[in-house]
Amino acid sequence: MTALGAVPVLFGKMPSRAVRDLSLGFAAGVMLSASFFSLIIPALDAATERYGEGPVPAAIAVVSILAGMGCVAVLNELLPHEHFKTGREGPEAASLRRIWLFIVAITIHNFPEGLAVGVGFGGHGLLGGMPLAIGIGLQNFPEGLAVAVALLGEGYGKVRSWSIAALTGLVEPIGGALGAAVISVSEPFLPWGLAFAAGAMLYVISHEIIPETHRSGHQNKATLGLAIGLVLMLFLDVWLG
Repeated sequence: MTALGAVPVLFGKMPSRAVRDLSLGFAAGVMLSASFFSLIIPALDAATERYGEGPVPAAIAVVSILAGMGCVAVLNELLPHEHFKTGREGPEAASLRRIWLFIVAITIHNFPEGLAVGVGFGGHGLLGGMPLAIGIGLQNFPEGLAVAVALLGEGYGKVRSWSIAALTGLVEPIGGALGAAVISVSEPFLPWGLAFAAGAMLYVISHEIIPETHRSGHQNKATLGLAIGLVLMLFLDVWLG
């Protein structure tokens, strides 16, 4: 889906900044809805089933969400990377070519999504993983377009921009395999893993996607996209789950 989303750059069809912000807002809405309805609520249910009613399930969710957010925040600080608008972040890495700084930034963004899908499948099979897979697949379409267009704007060729955007999606199956493996081997990790993945995605939404959509004055369109993405993911989760 990431590769498909980037296809328009091969034909020179450049969407406007407003359309790109609308698409990124849609991606944020999908991830926000998935975090709560496909991860946090199932985490609470799994913890309640294992530990009973009371403060323990809530405490597990709170600790795991904060751990997920903290983990991505640490990666964001430790790994040198570069954003399309805000420039370089993390430690200095003069030896890294700029293109690799972009790739590291996108990897930080995409890995939690794959982790979330893997945890969903590992914990609840098709019923738990399919809504997440479809929802995140849908949001990866505009995300792939956004990445390719941004690279094109930085002076990279059409084929190269598409290729890099497509390759950034490969980190998600890796995250998925890791999440599914951990949860499949040890069921007690299920509520922790679900909430951890949700926290990682929530950090990405707040720190990366939403600020990016508001930089060029298209916050109304971005908010509309967020609302559409949120309710669409909610519908898919209820229908398929």
